[in-house]
Amino acid sequence: MDQFEFEDLSVAAVYKSYPKSLRSKLLGFRQLIFEAAADMDGVKITETLKWGEPSYAANGGIGTPIRLAPAKEPDHVGIYIHCQTSLINDFRASRPGAFRYSGTRALLIGPDDRPAEKDLRDFIAAALTYHRNKAKAAKA
Repeated sequence: MDQFEFEDLSVAAVYKSYPKSLRSKLLGFRQLIFEAAADMDGVKITETLKWGEPSYAANGGIGTPIRLAPAKEPDHVGIYIHCQTSLINDFRASRPGAFRYSGTRALLIGPDDRPAEKDLRDFIAAALTYHRNKAKAAKA
C-alpha cells in the first residue's frame, strides 16, 4: 500500500493536532480516499483545509467534497459530505447496518466500530463521482 504524501503541510499539521487514537483512524480514511481515486480512471484529488478540517475534492467538480474530522461525540470521527446530496440517504437505505449515520451529512465511526472496507470504499467512490453519476442518471 502506497502512502500518499502531504502536499500541503497545513493539512499535515491539522492531523498532527488530533489525539493519536483519532488521528490514526482519520489517516486511514485519508489513505482510502487516495486509493479509491487512484482506482478510478482520471480522478485526481485535491487536499485542502475547509473550515479548518482536511477536505478532499475530485478534479473538475465531478464529486462532492469529503471532509474528515473528529465528531462531536467523544472518541468518534466523522466522514462528512455536503448535506444536500442524496448519498447518506442512499447508503442508509442500501446498507442500513454498515455505518452510523448523522442526518444527511456524515458517517460517524466510534472507537469500537469496524466498518467494512468495501462499504467505505464504495461510499468514498460515490462521493468523489457524485455529480458525474447524477448527470449520467439524468440522461438515462
